[in-house]
Amino acid sequence: MFDETKYNPEIHHRRSIRLKGYDYSQAGAYYITACVKDKMCMFGRVVDEVMMLNDAGIMIDKWWQKIPGKFQDIELGEYQIMPNHFHGIFVNVGADPCVRPVSREADSINEPHIVSNDAIDTSASLGEHIGSPLQRIMQWFKTMSTNEYIRNVKTKDWPPFNRKLFQRDYYEHIIRNEEAYNNIAEYIGNNPKNWNNDKFYLG
Repeated sequence: MFDETKYNPEIHHRRSIRLKGYDYSQAGAYYITACVKDKMCMFGRVVDEVMMLNDAGIMIDKWWQKIPGKFQDIELGEYQIMPNHFHGIFVNVGADPCVRPVSREADSINEPHIVSNDAIDTSASLGEHIGSPLQRIMQWFKTMSTNEYIRNVKTKDWPPFNRKLFQRDYYEHIIRNEEAYNNIAEYIGNNPKNWNNDKFYLG
């Protein structure tokens, strides 16, 4: 089973931490986790091990599904919206979803990474190239969903959030092979069943 225990959503970084020499716009599969600021449960609740989306959760689902329309080289794999976070898999279109970085340095790094949308560095040495880099996808998704949430706070009395809807950073992991893909997809699918033991669970 995929282990997320090394990810601390409260850690923030001034710069993006990515695999040097790895093209984050190249064909491949990537696992993403993003969290609501302060772990507030804004998107619904888990009832009998089933995630029940509220109106805000349905809105999040809508914008998540709009990603391929905005970034046409991206397809969505398995994903799961939870009360205060979500998990998802991005797959670049037209390629084997199980790829590895080609550089020696990148191949030696197996730790997950935390990336900040506030620090999008276009340096090629940090893996920012053509196509649809994850940072821009996530920035667009967070911007569009946050703007709609704000509109509904004003017009439909949705609960307000504290300064930002999402935490600044998000977690990313390169899916390196088919076994890893299957393990992560299983983990995503089982999230509602394991909610009471989830580190994001607030009780």
